[in-house]
Amino acid sequence: MPLGNFSVIYDACVLYPAPLRDSLLRLALTDLFKARWTDQIHAEWMSALLRDGKFSAEKLAKVRDLMDANVRDAKVEGYEALIESLQLPDPNDRHVLAAAIRCNANAIVTFNLKDFPQNALAPFGIDAIHPDDFIYYQIDMAPSRCCSAFKRQRQALKNPAMDVDEFLATLQRQQLPQTVSKLREFIDFL
Repeated sequence: MPLGNFSVIYDACVLYPAPLRDSLLRLALTDLFKARWTDQIHAEWMSALLRDGKFSAEKLAKVRDLMDANVRDAKVEGYEALIESLQLPDPNDRHVLAAAIRCNANAIVTFNLKDFPQNALAPFGIDAIHPDDFIYYQIDMAPSRCCSAFKRQRQALKNPAMDVDEFLATLQRQQLPQTVSKLREFIDFL
């Protein structure tokens, strides 16, 4: 069981970039919160990467399967009936909110905050949160656990291997300035 009752839905946009996806998944394994997603969210980030032409469908399916196998109870199902009743600026995002409602998530982790306005989420007790804010809060709450997760991520990088400064520069490119600043406080543990 997660230590806290905090539950989040990862929007496809935060699963698209591999370094950020890896960070979010490793943090999910700390049990500080419950990470959730759907097959439809998987389809979105995978389709975007397939359009880029850098990865094969087989490689992406392997990543998806590893995500589903390693993050306990992450998959949300049975949300589809809620989609049509929801109102968001982009109707294509309603499935994310529906999944969040279905699993009683506290927040949607997304870069697209404007697509999930507070007035649309508030009736359901859900917030939209930028990944930089979300990760920063996790580090602030449990620096040791989070730094261990980031250290494992960095040490798993073999082609090429990265020293701490290169790793933090990679995270900076993922639009995570607060996270990088906070991690610099614990640089000896990365």
